Amino acid sequence: MREALNDLNSVPGVLVELNKDLKKFSTMRLDAVGDLITVKNVEALKAVTKTLTTNNVEYRVLGWGANMLLPATATKPYLQLDFDFERSVLDNPQDEYILPASVSLATLTSHANKFGLKGWEVFTGIPASLGGAIFMNAGTNLGEIGSIVKEVWLITKNGEEKLIKIDGKSFSYRHNHFVQQGDVIYQARLVHSGLDPAISKKIREYLEMRTRTQPLKEWTCGCVFQNHHDLDRGVTCRAGQFIDIMGLKGFTYKNLRISPKHANFMENSGESSYEDVLTMIGLLQKELKLQTGVSFATEVEY
Repeated sequence: MREALNDLNSVPGVLVELNKDLKKFSTMRLDAVGDLITVKNVEALKAVTKTLTTNNVEYRVLGWGANMLLPATATKPYLQLDFDFERSVLDNPQDEYILPASVSLATLTSHANKFGLKGWEVFTGIPASLGGAIFMNAGTNLGEIGSIVKEVWLITKNGEEKLIKIDGKSFSYRHNHFVQQGDVIYQARLVHSGLDPAISKKIREYLEMRTRTQPLKEWTCGCVFQNHHDLDRGVTCRAGQFIDIMGLKGFTYKNLRISPKHANFMENSGESSYEDVLTMIGLLQKELKLQTGVSFATEVEY
């Protein structure tokens, strides 16, 4: 693997950093070290995926690390995109937008708030890159990002470009159905449903609600568990609500705490480890299953 990474150092638009401290690359701030490959453009991304695949090196795409747990020592290199972005495209509202995967949702939310883009309120307050949000079909109580995505551009593990036309089968709850192992989203086409001044109010009110009800200033990985949709009964079981009912808000394990604000958030108040988080997740899953009969899948990836 080291030989392949050294080869990438000579590729224009690629920066390889070995044994890098990755603590700040995860919103939960777990101690983590690994090899990081930063890619600046599409041609560089093609070279990176092809080189790594040719050398049988598996890799993992790292966005903002908002829904990822990074192990203390990574066995696979991480890829992170840092594409140039012509911000002038956001100076005025457009009918559609072709945007790099590395742009932040916060930037797009500001644009939606300024001009009242209908449909863009769905990702309000999500701390993620566009690519990461599309990968997991991120969403809020207002909707999911898949509803405004029309096309997605990928680079495959063999360095080939692929254009995906989004349809009704492209997304489901917290999942996409078009990214294959080794594919990297690098660009997407977004649309909206018109301009409406009321959207700005909706965005501001939702941000205020999140501030009141979620631990946004703490080190967390976002919601730990997915909500469980019981299709037979037509009901949605919310993990945070059940954890709250069981009286576990504020429960601590070492330097981890179930948030007193929102029970589906886990706060890192000190030097928590990857193993600590997995232990806490296991404890909660076991207790949830015992008390409710529901097996809650994790939203966070590990």
